[in-house]
Amino acid sequence: MKGSLVAIDEIGGRIAAAKLVNGRLHDFLIDPPEGVLVPGTILWARADRPLKGQGAMLMSLPGGASAFLREAAGLKPGDRVPVQVTGYPEGDKAVPVTTKLLFKGRYAIVTPDAPGLNLSRQIKDDEARARLHDVATEAMQGSTHGLIVRSAAAEADDAEISADIASLLAQAAEALAAKDGVALPGPGAAELARREWFADAGDTEPGSFDRHGVHDLLAALASDRVDLSGGAHAFIEPTRALIAVDVNTGADTSPAAGHKANLALARELPRQLLMRGLGGQIVIDFAPMPKKERAGLESTLRTALKADPVETSLVGWTTLGHYELQRKRERLPVNFVDLT
Repeated sequence: MKGSLVAIDEIGGRIAAAKLVNGRLHDFLIDPPEGVLVPGTILWARADRPLKGQGAMLMSLPGGASAFLREAAGLKPGDRVPVQVTGYPEGDKAVPVTTKLLFKGRYAIVTPDAPGLNLSRQIKDDEARARLHDVATEAMQGSTHGLIVRSAAAEADDAEISADIASLLAQAAEALAAKDGVALPGPGAAELARREWFADAGDTEPGSFDRHGVHDLLAALASDRVDLSGGAHAFIEPTRALIAVDVNTGADTSPAAGHKANLALARELPRQLLMRGLGGQIVIDFAPMPKKERAGLESTLRTALKADPVETSLVGWTTLGHYELQRKRERLPVNFVDLT
């Protein structure tokens, strides 16, 4: 099957979405188990205890869960403020939250605490920027909130952009007026697929995963092994502390084979991390290769990560020759054994 297709279906009572490109699984989303707070959720929280020397605050969320607010300047115990979940917690740690709220839509992002109008830097055309500035200015009349126009707006018509902004402003008004409980649930798999993958079309009816062979594609992810070109392979293994990635050349152990295997892994890694929902500290044990090839390998990895929607920082090489990444925990690790 050529082209791109989005399928939305249900697995084990949880809504899931799969993005296929030329018949290959490109990304996968699934709703978390019941009771797990989704990133993007906005809640009213109570400040509990400042963490001395960190400028941070432990917060209490509705339902009794604990949250960690990194920047808590001006807050004192007992204060109630709206916060937004920024990611999934590590193990049994507190839920990470921020007071810098974002109301994110397909074409725009409303920023209550950051006034001003900004356009995505990816929109290069001057005529398009001028048009979008005018549309956004008119849509934001009477609002004190800030606005970021996303790159997808460049391909949308004025009415679609205005409607998206109006919807976001209404969400912001409702959430900020709530004063208690969950002010705005975070997006589930279907909503994220429609917002980020433009999944208005595609196959979104029950049975779509069977029709497009998604279950078979997911079954391959139940293994830690990832086959690469030229007979090479890698293992992507989550541990309690980090994600370990080990690259192997197979039968050919020459430096040239190691270089090719490492380049193949660099191009493939962002897709694998996305589909598996992996984040946090990632340590790569690349196959042996000449040190002079490291710069080119790092450049290939950086290029591959440009299309990755999850924020990932390239930390660099360790003294033992491993390579480290730090990836935001925007998704929960997916147990594909349970899904197949």
